[in-house]
Amino acid sequence: MERLRQGHINSRIHRERDLNALSRLVLLLVCGLALTAGFLLAAQQHFAAIQYGYQNQDLRREHEKLVQEQRRLLLMKEEATSPVRLEPAARGIGLRPVQPGQVAVGKADKRNEGSPTVKSAAASRR
Repeated sequence: MERLRQGHINSRIHRERDLNALSRLVLLLVCGLALTAGFLLAAQQHFAAIQYGYQNQDLRREHEKLVQEQRRLLLMKEEATSPVRLEPAARGIGLRPVQPGQVAVGKADKRNEGSPTVKSAAASRR
């Protein structure tokens, strides 16, 4: 084996650039980025679908509560407008039941044909 002296200066080595290897690395990088972007997009859609499901479930619960509230309010309205409750309230403010002489059946308008007419207070005083 031949030894080189200590102060020997090595010459620079120039390599040829392999463009095929560089193009393969770029192609690999692009494919990897495309694959990563696909996974990220799929994950985003997955989490969006889960979030949509939770919101849908919350809206269904809210709809049920509103339907129950609507039923409750309708029942309260029907109870408040029932004749059993209206008659004492009307008497409390001074209203009286209709007397047979207050209702007159006469010529009706073409619009209100067949419906009885109620005499006004001024007409009944005469």
